[in-house]
Amino acid sequence: MRSPPFPVTDDHLHIDPRNGRGIEAVKDFHRAGGTHLFLVAKPASSFGIAPSAGSDYQPVFDETIRVGKLIAETGVVAFPVLGIHPAEITQIAGRLGLDRAAEVMEEGLSLAARYVSDGLAFALKSGRPHYEVAPDVWDASNRVLSHALALAKDCPCALQIHAESGPCSDIVNMARRVGMDPGRVVKHYATPDTPLIPSFIAKHETIPALAREKRAFTMESDYMDENSRPGAVIGPKSVPRITNHLLASGAITPEDCHRIHVVTVERVYGVEIRLR
Repeated sequence: MRSPPFPVTDDHLHIDPRNGRGIEAVKDFHRAGGTHLFLVAKPASSFGIAPSAGSDYQPVFDETIRVGKLIAETGVVAFPVLGIHPAEITQIAGRLGLDRAAEVMEEGLSLAARYVSDGLAFALKSGRPHYEVAPDVWDASNRVLSHALALAKDCPCALQIHAESGPCSDIVNMARRVGMDPGRVVKHYATPDTPLIPSFIAKHETIPALAREKRAFTMESDYMDENSRPGAVIGPKSVPRITNHLLASGAITPEDCHRIHVVTVERVYGVEIRLR
């Protein structure tokens, strides 16, 4: 397989050999010019797990680490991201009650942080529901998010946020209250108005303009890798293909490409992005 001329990083996608295309999707990413990816753990329900304690997430995290090692065999560098999808609070609360649901999620996040501390994962993920919830669920979700921010500060590592559409400006102060650098908090599926580090879906129409402004941001596909939802959210080729299209058309420059896929990623995540 021909080596790409420059690094291209997908900041958020899922690879699931059990329920999706698995490594074949990674090969598509690589053939299109992708070199690095952040492999985000899927929800526990994807593995038929209904957590009642934080330790129940261990098989989910172990599987993510295992898949990361398989990805490395393709020539793509994978950085596992572990944590709890914020929508799980609704599912767990329906079984165990809201207080215990928040405790289980905090326990699971603490377990994920140990993987980071051991060098097996490179970032955490958390957030709050992206749909309307009752005030008590919102408050409990913010407590879980604060716990995740504190864990990321202590690791130390970046934290990917899955949350409602919009700026999520209050998370800046939440981070600062626990001593976490907001510059290492990434808003997954971002909009340009966020003060956090935005990770934009690759087809986001503002990428060229924001690149010209030298805005710090990353690009993602949020590829789900589920046979029941082929191509959701967008396909695994999307980040490298769109990057190359923008570059060839003059919409972004080689300097912009380097800033998006190397400089910002290295600064936020503390990893090295280099061609093999």
